[in-house]
Amino acid sequence: MKRDSFRSGLEKLIFNNRRILLGFFVLVTLLMAYSLTNLRIDAGFSKMLPLKHEYMQTYIEHRKEFGGANRVLIALMAKQGDIFTPEFFKTLEQATDDVFFIPGVDRAQVSSLFTPNVRFTEVVEDGIAGGNVVPADFQATSEGLEKVRKNILKAGIVGRLVANDFTGAAISAQLLEVDPATGEKLDFIKVSHLLEERIRDKYQSDQVDVHIIGFAKVIGDIADGAKRVILFFFVAFVITTLLVFLYTRSWLLTLIPIGCSLIAVTWQLGLLPILGYGIDPMGLLVPFLIFAIGVSHAVQMITANTAEVRAGADRLEAAKSSFRQLLIPGSIALASDTIGFITIQLIEIKVIQEMAITASLGVAVIILSNLVLLPILLSYVKTGRRYKRRVDKQTQALKPIWNLFERAAEPKFATVIIAIAVVLLGFGLWKGSDVKIGDMHRGVPELRADSRYNLDSKAITEKFSIGVDLITVIVETKPDGCIDYDIMTAIDRFGWHMNNVDGVQSVIGLPGIAKVINAGWNEGSLKWRVLPRNQSTMVQAVGYVPTSSGLLNSDCSVMPVMIFTKDHKAETIASIVSEVKKYRDQYGTDDVTFRLATGNVGVMAATNEEVSAAQFPILLYVFGAVTLLCLYEFRSIRSVLCIILPLGLVSLLAYALMSILQIGLKVSTLPVVALGVGVGVDYGIYIFSRLRSYLRKGQTLQEAYLHTLAITGNGVVFTGVTLAIGVATWIFSPLKFQADMGILLTFMFLVNMLGAILLLPALAYFLLPKSEQKKISD
Repeated sequence: MKRDSFRSGLEKLIFNNRRILLGFFVLVTLLMAYSLTNLRIDAGFSKMLPLKHEYMQTYIEHRKEFGGANRVLIALMAKQGDIFTPEFFKTLEQATDDVFFIPGVDRAQVSSLFTPNVRFTEVVEDGIAGGNVVPADFQATSEGLEKVRKNILKAGIVGRLVANDFTGAAISAQLLEVDPATGEKLDFIKVSHLLEERIRDKYQSDQVDVHIIGFAKVIGDIADGAKRVILFFFVAFVITTLLVFLYTRSWLLTLIPIGCSLIAVTWQLGLLPILGYGIDPMGLLVPFLIFAIGVSHAVQMITANTAEVRAGADRLEAAKSSFRQLLIPGSIALASDTIGFITIQLIEIKVIQEMAITASLGVAVIILSNLVLLPILLSYVKTGRRYKRRVDKQTQALKPIWNLFERAAEPKFATVIIAIAVVLLGFGLWKGSDVKIGDMHRGVPELRADSRYNLDSKAITEKFSIGVDLITVIVETKPDGCIDYDIMTAIDRFGWHMNNVDGVQSVIGLPGIAKVINAGWNEGSLKWRVLPRNQSTMVQAVGYVPTSSGLLNSDCSVMPVMIFTKDHKAETIASIVSEVKKYRDQYGTDDVTFRLATGNVGVMAATNEEVSAAQFPILLYVFGAVTLLCLYEFRSIRSVLCIILPLGLVSLLAYALMSILQIGLKVSTLPVVALGVGVGVDYGIYIFSRLRSYLRKGQTLQEAYLHTLAITGNGVVFTGVTLAIGVATWIFSPLKFQADMGILLTFMFLVNMLGAILLLPALAYFLLPKSEQKKISD
């Protein structure tokens, strides 16, 4: 056969040039280790955006006029009394100045009581008067503070820049993508640390609490938590190493697979700087996933090699035989893993696409490290009689366990297993359909509920009518639309409608401000708090609203409506966006166009919709590719079903688990779903490939499966349990998203393993024809 001649030729090429290849691996590993020193943390706000999405097109088009979604909000809270004390105002002024000079802050978009873009208007005897809320000649006397109090009320900024109970004041700032001082991409981690050093550490005192929220702080806190992530990786690495030793009973045979897996990770990370990539904080878990896949495949090679040694082969022949046995199934399994990660690139969000590239590189490297380097190293390992005795003793000790699992291929137990699988399928379909796209909790779900960031977010939300959760609907109309009664009324009705939608905290738009000013022109009478029909009066009402307010552009052709939400949970975002779309479809006209969306919630809405649209095509492509690869290898639809059906069941159960644990499907969890498919198909391919080899020798299904369990099943069970224990330590991580991934990966490693050793043989009993169960032909 062509396949056999290919394997034979590749075997000769590798094992006849072992020293040359070893030198190649040593040289490249050293080069990659050096390249790894240039690897940098690469966090960027635009990387989190689905830039081709409808909402993000609106965001890009209007962010220069109205700012983007990358906002930082700093709240200074008085611990006793209110803000109207000389000490508090001195602190607020100094903090505003310090924020102004933090690198990357858009100085034109900084707002606080002390910035000139925060103004008030009032009606006086001579007409309308206005000025800065904190006047230029402000003195922190009782009279000066009282005057500022009145100006705050006139400006209508209570709930926005001043707490509803006057116990705090906020500083709002937009961040740029590029540092104007250096011309380089803004380092958000550095910005986060500067906010801590120049604001929190400097102004936190017995009198003032400081709370800071925003994207830069999220990235900074995740990066700080990532330092402890390395500790959890180390713990998982040590646990895996110790368990591999217990499995192999040899330190040399432990260090070889662990070392090959580490080489794969080194090559993976070393290739990133060469290709011009960094690593995003959200992708810090990918290297360990590659390590886990590497260990999984390495254990199969060690197991096959050990079986050959026990059968009497010398070390070189044992390594060659193991290579021949696992080259095709191993390549197919790793190709399936690679395709699983590549398909994630269907989601057009740069951070996800970079994670897909990083993971795909890692899996591709494993093909070299585990299918080439590992058998070469094993060919040099000399095992004595003592080692063989230890292995024989271990094999005898496990025999009763394999005899128990072998019954999964018997009629009675196979029927029970299939029945249980059908029940689990129904449960998975029921609960899995409830999984949400996006965040399921208040605050930032990547961090723990008791993290400093989420406590800051909670404090600001409780004291202010706004928070950092904002979705802005861009209303586009004709020039001078802000002095057209019909247009302003349409926008006002939209604002009123959205203010009554569940999940909305408050709504700010130009019509609402114009009504307040119109009432001001009429002695503050509430009955005049309406939009004037007379155009001249409308000009009078809107003329004092500057473009710096973010409520209109220079020619009044664009008027954003800012919708502050109570949180950014998936259902909250979906409900608000749905209401906007319904209103747009029902009341939008040629003169008044409602466009979604800017603001951080607008970004989340676009991301959620992108993930939602891509998740099923991704699964379809992954399962389609895995099916074709398995069909190529096994040349039988029935054989393929034995591998694919357990895989599909585990994927459904993973969705059900996410629903039960309230883990949303999003940027940080989507790669885990793809990994689950990859690891599951690894188990299935290895077991079925070995099972088929024994069936070809004329053994019955039960006999063949018993022998399969003793070799391949041994490695599959060990790998599943070992990797599950390793990632289970992640549950205690300070990063919530790592803890969630730890739960999901532990579940997937274990349940994929159970599906491969229990459900696969049960399906084989019912799906493979009885003639094939005795002997499968080529």
